[in-house]
Amino acid sequence: MTKKEQSSPPNKNNNPKEEIDYLALPPELQNIDYTQSIAWGKYNHNPTTTSNLPLLPTTPTNTPPKFTPQSPALCHHINATSGLYARACTIHLPHGPVHTPVFMPVGTQGTIKGMTPYEIHSHPSLKNEIILANTYHLALRPGTDLIAEYGGLHNFMNWKGNILTDSGGFQMVSLCKLAQVTEEGVTFENPFEQDDNDEKEEDYQKKKKKSRMLLRPEDSIHHQNNIGSDIIMALDDVISSVEVNTERFEIATYRTLRWYDRCIAAHQNPTTQNLFPIVQGGLDVSSGGLRDKCLVGLKHRDDVTPGYAIGGLAGGESKDDFWKVVHHCCKILPDLKPRYLMGVGYPLDLVICTALGVDMYDCVYPTRTARFGVALVDEAFPGTLRLKNADCGREDDRVIMEGCMCQACCDLLDDDEEEEDTQNNNTRKRRKGYSRARLHTMMKSGNPLAVQLITNHNLAYMKKLTGDMRNAILEGKYDEFVRGFISRHFPGGSDDLEVP
Repeated sequence: MTKKEQSSPPNKNNNPKEEIDYLALPPELQNIDYTQSIAWGKYNHNPTTTSNLPLLPTTPTNTPPKFTPQSPALCHHINATSGLYARACTIHLPHGPVHTPVFMPVGTQGTIKGMTPYEIHSHPSLKNEIILANTYHLALRPGTDLIAEYGGLHNFMNWKGNILTDSGGFQMVSLCKLAQVTEEGVTFENPFEQDDNDEKEEDYQKKKKKSRMLLRPEDSIHHQNNIGSDIIMALDDVISSVEVNTERFEIATYRTLRWYDRCIAAHQNPTTQNLFPIVQGGLDVSSGGLRDKCLVGLKHRDDVTPGYAIGGLAGGESKDDFWKVVHHCCKILPDLKPRYLMGVGYPLDLVICTALGVDMYDCVYPTRTARFGVALVDEAFPGTLRLKNADCGREDDRVIMEGCMCQACCDLLDDDEEEEDTQNNNTRKRRKGYSRARLHTMMKSGNPLAVQLITNHNLAYMKKLTGDMRNAILEGKYDEFVRGFISRHFPGGSDDLEVP
């Protein structure tokens, strides 16, 4: 694809004077002195240290929300901090509070595969307060007009909690072979179109041309308004973090700011839905670099911004580069607004990035890996148990992980049932769950129940992990928690593990 095809919109009048200089510095970024701090809304997190900054205000966990005209659908309370940057917060949204750090399970098309909404929201091992859905996929099928007829996605999928929808920007990377980006928006070919091997090539090409979708910033917001999610994301120009075209990164950074303005103008429900912009800029964390420029641009729009997302990562870059970008963004973003790190779900990344100041995460990793028979465990790196492997077969009667309350690891009893624990001479309210050997056999035979059980386990693992992280922050012991996690997962040390 040529530079012009990639970065320039169609010129209807064929007048070169009407073309935009996509490399021109936006007006709000001119005359910025990057030798001075560009951070805003910052506070002193440690009352025992001397600082020119005001002391960070904290709010007890159960304090009722107070919504304001400036933020009518989000109230952000910082409950406690620990270490330099880690914080436990409560984000009050239209469908209830969200306690952070939080991992959001991904239900791309309004469904978390293998789980019912009731299980996700109410099972004792889960009780998720927010999930994620995908605007692009829901717009393709079943269509957001149909979802709107049902009163929004909450009603359509029978979900009581909060929903965050991404904008469709990530599909510019994941479906890059099917996408073409211009200033107007991104045009996708339909990935669900079925190939017919008996078709003539010319007929197939005609069919492909008829099944393209243009997703502009205005379209993305329209779809998300129809969906009715509690947090909606601005459409951004996303590039793979390992792309080497620096000019393309610069174009995308400035375009992301312009598209955010278009999203703001198109947003029809600001009193019930929170629009978050996304910090882009590749891996450039140099002073006055692309991340700084995007952050300064968003700073100029802070008065209409209830929270921020950090995007463009988890695309194959090194851990060192990844953590440096997260650290850089969190040091500059305001303290009193939520920070969401997009597409990140490896347990180690959650532990480290929470230490750097991130509040929210999402990723398909726990649920997708479950469908391959891989369970998450609190053991040495990589912290996974491959239940299809032979060493999980035959006589391995252990559950996936002792102490886990998921449906795979324990069988909860009804309130009117009791089971005698003769060994410890007491009663308990749960029975042993499915053995590794049993799950191994079920996976090898293609029993879908195994996938459901492992999915429940992996989401329960993530829920317990973030719950333990939150408790450690509330107790002021997050540094100890991080050291304990690292020692369990890397008992012999790791030369590759570098934390900024």
